[in-house]
Amino acid sequence: MNTRLDHRNPLVFDTHELGRRPGAMQRLSRTIGAPKDLGIQGVIEVPEGAPVELDLRLESVMEGVLVTGTARASAKGECVRCLEPLDQEVDADFQEMFSYPDADDRGRPKDDAGDDAEDDEDRLFLEDGLFDLEPVLRDAVVLALPMQPVCQEDCEGLCSECGVRLADDPDHHHDAVDIRWAALQGLAGTIQDGEKDEMSGAEAEAGVDEKQEK
Repeated sequence: MNTRLDHRNPLVFDTHELGRRPGAMQRLSRTIGAPKDLGIQGVIEVPEGAPVELDLRLESVMEGVLVTGTARASAKGECVRCLEPLDQEVDADFQEMFSYPDADDRGRPKDDAGDDAEDDEDRLFLEDGLFDLEPVLRDAVVLALPMQPVCQEDCEGLCSECGVRLADDPDHHHDAVDIRWAALQGLAGTIQDGEKDEMSGAEAEAGVDEKQEK
């Protein structure tokens, strides 16, 4: 069962002024609070309640109302390279047809025989002259946002060895150590320790012999 649209919802718009007159046009501007989860979750999104500026053009056509518009907002996220928080302006364009529920693609009244349920699943419809812009807005914002946001194009990210942000320390580096030499140094140290133990043992035996001779 479909939930009826509420005209008090800021993302629900009324088309009655167009009067189903093909060619009639209406322009609307509205600032709304962003709905929850507007963007790419866990990556970058417009915070819930943040202002979203909408500029719309509603045009009456034979089969419904063609809605063309732009949404502007500020999204917040995290740089995928250095993990620093970032802000990004979103300018999302969209265009969507909201069909009359009683008309086919050519604007003619539908009869039961011509009603294709599969086609209707992918279409958006007017309900008592109202339409809900939220699904269109969500799709447009997601497409306008980067899947991998960065604080700046040349961000060098974090040091792979110690995690320091490289942009904060341009001269940051670590002395490269060849693991083969490191292994040899470790082996040499083990040999030296063994030789010291042997010498200590030999000195101890020599000391005992000297005491016995005395």
